Amino acid sequence: MALTIGIVGLPNVGKSTLFNALTRATVLAANYPFATIEPNVGVVPLPDERLGRLAELFHSEREVPATVSFVDIAGIVRGASEGEGLGNQFLANIREADAICMVTRAFDDPDVVHVDGKVDPASDIETIATELVLADIQTLEKAVPRLEKEVRGKKTDPVVLETARAALAILEEGTMLSAAVASGAAEKAGVDAEALRSFQLMTTKPVIYVFNMDDAGLADEARQAELRAMVAPAEAIFLDAQFEAELVELEPEEAAEMLHENGQEESGLDKLARVGFDTLGLQTYLTAGPKEARAWTIRKGATAPQAAGVIHTDFERGFIKAEIVSFDDLMEYGSVADARAAGKVRMEGKDYIMADGDVVEFRSGLTSGGKK
Repeated sequence: MALTIGIVGLPNVGKSTLFNALTRATVLAANYPFATIEPNVGVVPLPDERLGRLAELFHSEREVPATVSFVDIAGIVRGASEGEGLGNQFLANIREADAICMVTRAFDDPDVVHVDGKVDPASDIETIATELVLADIQTLEKAVPRLEKEVRGKKTDPVVLETARAALAILEEGTMLSAAVASGAAEKAGVDAEALRSFQLMTTKPVIYVFNMDDAGLADEARQAELRAMVAPAEAIFLDAQFEAELVELEPEEAAEMLHENGQEESGLDKLARVGFDTLGLQTYLTAGPKEARAWTIRKGATAPQAAGVIHTDFERGFIKAEIVSFDDLMEYGSVADARAAGKVRMEGKDYIMADGDVVEFRSGLTSGGKK
């Protein structure tokens, strides 16, 4: 499932350092022989301790985690919506991304010049948000006259035009549509969710805010609380991009020790992958066998046949049923046979909605799949 998060930021905020760390953390392409990884794409493994335990239980030869793809997007400057700098390329790349990761500088370093001459995360966020808002305003201003004509000719549902006008009014107030949707303001203003999606606007994409800090900033809980409140209800992640770049060069045991010494439970990259995965509305189910223990990516709310189709389209077309046990039950009983004897293994049909962490073997009329 090739969903991507576009990394954006002003010059000299640590975006390149962060992306380079992500790139060095990229999953080995050997696990994905048919995937073409572009130079500006980092495919990052989703941390999942369940895979190791599954592999141990099934004596699997290898573990294959779910992944999150990050795209490094050309730096933004004021006037990007008018084509300044690499503005057109920047906006085109964001349109193709499914979510936005906005990297903001929150550290002081006289040797690293800030593009605006001072470190001000709120101003940086406003600069980027303004360019996205202006670009979306241009899109809707072009669309409204066309929609008016189509509505008069009864070629378009009036709700599409009403949504365009309502969204335009929100944007003209300087508000990102993703924030208006999250707060309920968009719905109150008459924005229809389905009609809004049809415009493919950039400010409708979910946003993750990454604040690049130094040691002092990572220890300053009051400062973090202030920044978190500033971007709420969106997620805020605090990390030191340089530290993360050093961390990915270490062996896992050394990295864990370095994190512990730094007073961190998980790396910033791991948290970014986890939050990114959730922001994209994704979850995983698990399969295991002698060859591999694997986490498969599906959208939240996916049915069992849709989940089977992620392994192979034949499995979705020929879906009969799915044998499912929850990961926790499997670990408690120690084997599928013992879990089945305890009544914890279920046979589910085509209407079953997958839960995160389901351990599955699919039964298909075309072929059988699940255990590897």
